[in-house]
Amino acid sequence: MPPKIPPATNNTSSPTTASLRWDILRRAFLSRPPPGGSSEISVNCISRRTRRGFNLIPWHLDVSTTEESKPKDTDGLTDVHVTYKLPVGGTSTLVLVQRAENHVDLKDFDVSHRYNIDSTGLVCQWPSEDVLAYFCLTHAEIFRSKKILELGSGYGLAGLAIAASTDASEIVISDGNPQVVDYIQRNILGNAGAFGHTKVQGMALHWNEEVASDLRNTFDIIIASDCTFFKEFHNGLAFIVKALLKPSESSEALFFSPKRGNSLDRFLQKVEEIGLKFSIQEKYENKVWELHTSFLNGSDSSWPNYDKDHCYPLLIRITL
Repeated sequence: MPPKIPPATNNTSSPTTASLRWDILRRAFLSRPPPGGSSEISVNCISRRTRRGFNLIPWHLDVSTTEESKPKDTDGLTDVHVTYKLPVGGTSTLVLVQRAENHVDLKDFDVSHRYNIDSTGLVCQWPSEDVLAYFCLTHAEIFRSKKILELGSGYGLAGLAIAASTDASEIVISDGNPQVVDYIQRNILGNAGAFGHTKVQGMALHWNEEVASDLRNTFDIIIASDCTFFKEFHNGLAFIVKALLKPSESSEALFFSPKRGNSLDRFLQKVEEIGLKFSIQEKYENKVWELHTSFLNGSDSSWPNYDKDHCYPLLIRITL
């Protein structure tokens, strides 16, 4: 049985942190906030998720996707089309099919349990993915003629951006959640005309399972964003990087991850234990650093409850 969600309260006392987090979950299941629920301001203050984030890849909802015409998936959940304008070349755009904001289904939890994976890739486009995509676009030269793998890609923004704006030879966009992989495949098909000569494919890739022999030691660059939060996946994630990176001095994995308490440190400890090397960069892109500073000092209030430990992605370079 699914967990019982406490009812919304209607008292006037200040809501507790726990009650606010329950309210966030409740809103995801209901079409509108329940009467007497916590105020929008209170919920925004406790949630570290943000709608705008770093906003390095400008986006907008397709205005033609009205409430009446929004496509539905097989479970009746609402999908939306989001147009991303890539900050290179002036006119490059990608249109991604995504789950509508705050729409979840009990099936999501069933799939997570059955496949031993998380469902965060369905929730939203996370800020670290925005930073990863921007970094890849502003460092397009490192992908020229390379074979690239994106791990835990969610809807695939970074991988698709590489395919559309660099001269990579091949990009494999992967996730362990079969629901997410379905979105990846749809987004590859929907943007195929933007990829030029770059070969693009989606793939279901579970970090804790044996990888196929034809994938081992084949990727020049592996990219990932915010994939180190769940400690139970650290071992598999470290080993999959070691197994799939090509044995070359120029091969590397580029991870963008906030510290999130000790989760990143524990992952990097595992990386060292299996014989991989790593370096950490805090200031890797001037524009990202300027935004980070403005969020911290309060000069930009567009990200409520911004916290360096939980929100700012560090750049981790992992090599063999």
